[in-house]
Amino acid sequence: MTRAQQVGVLIGLAIVAALTILRASDPPLLKQARDLTFDEYQRIAPRTFESLPVKVVDIDEASLREFGQWPWPRDRLATLVDRLSEMGASAIAFDVLFAEPDRLSPRTVVRDVAGIDPSLLGQLPDNDEIFAQAITGKPVILGFGLSNEGNYRPQVKAGFAFTGENPAGAPPRIKAATPLRPEFEANAAGIGHISLNPGDPSAVVRAVPLFLSDGEQLYPNLALEALRVAQGASTYVLAGATNVPNTITMVKIGEFEVPVTAEGELWLYITPDTAERYISAKDVLAQGGATPEIKNAIDGSIVFIGTSAAGLQDIRTTALGQNVPGVSLHAQTVEQILSGRFLSRPDWANGLEILSIAAMGSLLVILTTFVSPAVALVCGLLITVMALVASWLAFFYAGLLFDPLAPIVSGSITHFAATSFRFLVIDRERREVRRAFGHYLSPSLLYRIEHTRNALRLGGDDRELTVMFVDVRNFTEISERLTPAEVVLFLNTLLDALSRHVIANEGTLDKFIGDSIMAFWNAPVDVANHANKAVHAALAMRETLARLNQTNAFGFGDEQKVGIGIGIHTGLACVGNMGAETRFNYSAIGDAVNIAARIESSCKEVSFDILVSDSTAEMLPGYALLEAGALALKGKSMRTRLFAVVGDEKLGGSAEFVQLQAIHAQLIEALRLRSSSSRRFLRIAKLQAVEITNGLPEFYRRISRRADHFVDQPAAKDRSPGI
Repeated sequence: MTRAQQVGVLIGLAIVAALTILRASDPPLLKQARDLTFDEYQRIAPRTFESLPVKVVDIDEASLREFGQWPWPRDRLATLVDRLSEMGASAIAFDVLFAEPDRLSPRTVVRDVAGIDPSLLGQLPDNDEIFAQAITGKPVILGFGLSNEGNYRPQVKAGFAFTGENPAGAPPRIKAATPLRPEFEANAAGIGHISLNPGDPSAVVRAVPLFLSDGEQLYPNLALEALRVAQGASTYVLAGATNVPNTITMVKIGEFEVPVTAEGELWLYITPDTAERYISAKDVLAQGGATPEIKNAIDGSIVFIGTSAAGLQDIRTTALGQNVPGVSLHAQTVEQILSGRFLSRPDWANGLEILSIAAMGSLLVILTTFVSPAVALVCGLLITVMALVASWLAFFYAGLLFDPLAPIVSGSITHFAATSFRFLVIDRERREVRRAFGHYLSPSLLYRIEHTRNALRLGGDDRELTVMFVDVRNFTEISERLTPAEVVLFLNTLLDALSRHVIANEGTLDKFIGDSIMAFWNAPVDVANHANKAVHAALAMRETLARLNQTNAFGFGDEQKVGIGIGIHTGLACVGNMGAETRFNYSAIGDAVNIAARIESSCKEVSFDILVSDSTAEMLPGYALLEAGALALKGKSMRTRLFAVVGDEKLGGSAEFVQLQAIHAQLIEALRLRSSSSRRFLRIAKLQAVEITNGLPEFYRRISRRADHFVDQPAAKDRSPGI
């Protein structure tokens, strides 16, 4: 393990430790993200609505139109109780506060009228008395709300039994309650709180507290009291954790056991809101009586009375994203208990998630540091998929809530940090490769050599290369007229413009030798069609130089045009890092390199700017090539056949060049045979060449003085397009 790797592991593990501690502290942002994940699960697979004995008598818009605005006189509520009781409701729970006297009671109205004999008040009916009498002996449960004023606490109509430690400190705290009318409080069969999410800043109701506590006494909620009264039960049995005070694990109400959070909350498993849950209050209070269908629906059901009217502002948001009446959530609480389909988050879920962050983070640090970021990324993606699948399956089949998001996000942060460190420190060798080759290779070649093992080892390999030499014509004459600074500026302008075409065509710039460029193709990695790409680069250099001369980029004016010669040869060469262990160059040596340099020198004798050897020409089918003769190159015992590169495949297929090629073949044959007809063919070739390129007339003027280059040589191969 290198020192950089040791540092990388230590930094990575420190990040993992910080993320683990962050998750253990469970800040609000993480909790919110976790809640949103569980909401999404419910939206994908909500609890299916079942026809259970739970109904909501809804004080809806139609009821308000029928009987007037809310609040209604309590004698009408008494009638509602009587009707529901007669229909056989097993429990009647009011999601309504009864804190003030009925302002619509006749006795209250007359009391405020001036001049009325006070003795008449006792003879007038009182709606509160009527309602109190109506609920007496009936399974009516009244609700109370939370208050920050006073010290009133309602009666508790049920007893409590505990297993384990006393859980009185577990539920949310109640400071005071909205007071109930004494006669209502005394006559009600049950009293429960109607608060759905006390102290929770979120607008979404995800869990409801089944109990509130003042530190000594527990107060059940409205739904729990309705279920207790409906069963005729008298006691709640609460299970606490062994040796852990102020914790609730389970609540038993009559025949039903309910798993809860440590604070005594029930995770709501919501169904989409449906009209089957509701019965309009106007239908229950209909003058002719309720229909048989309504009577059957009420018979034996736990009935909640509340409102869905928007103006009464009792609308809540569920995990499904729906806005529903608050009373429906009380009804859904009982429905969920009756169905036995619960959501729960085990006590050990937090520990499992924290442990997974530490384990997954440590694994990713090790993989990123010692293997590769790509392998670590693949492993991280697999772990992510597994975490999501496991979390979903636990929810779908067992109702268990495990958070996949925190481990996934923590793993992503860890992988990013470890990868960044490796890029900045551990992968320094690759950046050294990039710096060493960035000025000499195309981006695609540079990427490939970066990912080649032992790219910077000393030594070489024998490879088939296409080698190019470029040289400036009359450089000595040009430099004599310039200052040294002007010479440098001239060379930089020219060589920069020309060398770009080497890089653009996947070539490797070997070196600049004064006013010359050496480049090669097919190393350090394989390059397909390397001869074609070298010739394409040469043709692009010709066009670039013409543009530079035309725009006077060198500042020489019309009297001095810059020219170049380009020699290209394909053959075997040794290519690699050459020099000393501490300082070396990537270069190519061998006979192929020498031949390319000699071909470039022959451009002056042939009087053409781009020449290629016959080995290169064989790899250029369809190109516009003309045989330039067999020249004796310095250091070579046998003459080398050269070809002038007139243009690419497009020009090679043109009618003008095909015609010139035919005439040129006849000229070469006449020169080989020393026939006098060579003059006629040369004259025709010159005329035809003018129509193709400006460089060819001089090539043909010089060819008559090079007849020896074509003597005693076999006839040229037919290089027509496509051959």
